[in-house]
Amino acid sequence: MSSIITLTTDLGEKDFTVSAVKGSIHSLIDNPKIVDVSHRVPKFDIMQAAFILRNAYPFFPKNTVHIVGVMPYETEQNRHVAILYKGHYFVGTDNGVFSMIFNEPAEKIIELDLKVSLHDNGFLKPITDIFVQAACHLAKGGTIQMLGQPKNSLVERTFFKPLIDQNSIRGTIIYIDNFGNAVTNIDELTFKEVRRTRDFTISFRVPGYDIHQISKSYADVSPSEKLAVFGPTGFLEIAINLGNASDLLGLNISDVVTIHFQGA
Repeated sequence: MSSIITLTTDLGEKDFTVSAVKGSIHSLIDNPKIVDVSHRVPKFDIMQAAFILRNAYPFFPKNTVHIVGVMPYETEQNRHVAILYKGHYFVGTDNGVFSMIFNEPAEKIIELDLKVSLHDNGFLKPITDIFVQAACHLAKGGTIQMLGQPKNSLVERTFFKPLIDQNSIRGTIIYIDNFGNAVTNIDELTFKEVRRTRDFTISFRVPGYDIHQISKSYADVSPSEKLAVFGPTGFLEIAINLGNASDLLGLNISDVVTIHFQGA
């Protein structure tokens, strides 16, 4: 029995491309178990891809194989790789996306050496040929060492860190979810360490819409009211109960969100 193969891409849902990737998997595995994490990653946005997959993959069983099909082309600096991390396999291009998914060093990194061409499909070839071959090999129980040569490290890239001083945290919005909740790069531990017991004000681009408390859930406020909450990702979110904070408050990715703390 083969393991699950997940797909995270920026291919969208309109064209033939996602079906082509799945068809390539079916050509190598009988009755494969394929899960779509997302195909609506903004074009070429490896940071958004990393954010989505880093929050999804822990819910899958060990030995799941995760294909990342965003910016899939190989260069001298960004090689095609297969990675073992916390019992999961990841396949894609080492362009910084994996360093943003992982919190710790990977157990194994293999630079792929797969020369067999399965299709003549132009821009999809890295995904349908290289990534699918590697993923199917791993899903069928093959060893990661058979896919190429060991690599010592990954290309490093990190999510933008909030700016912190004694009396404030200045963060940015890094993700807008399907409900319009604006997710920042301010994590709960950082907030608690800087805040201690002080009162605070959360401000963003809309004057007069400051927030002065952290809610435990979206339902802590009345419908259509704004709130701040540490959501399922562990990061601070600006949200509206039963509403769309991004649309109604004009919040966009890269907008600044600042927490000001009162007192010493």
